Amino acid sequence: METPKVAPEPHGPYRIYTPESIGAAIRHFRTQAGMTQAELAESAGLHRTYLSNLESGKETEQVRRILRVLRELGVRMTIDEAEW
Repeated sequence: METPKVAPEPHGPYRIYTPESIGAAIRHFRTQAGMTQAELAESAGLHRTYLSNLESGKETEQVRRILRVLRELGVRMTIDEAEW
């Protein structure tokens, strides 16, 4: 019986090209911080379902606009752990 292969989780910095890449970065750093979706949503002033949609890679209007601006400028965004 073959063992299912699980792709290793990437570690930052995350290159942001799609709603899915934004979601993966948010989920990674949230779990690294030891927070639940509910805890992060509350501390960020968001609804948990909105955060869940972001983590699932659902394209929101805000995300669509940001990605469109980045594409038009010919630049990319990266998300990495802050050192503040």
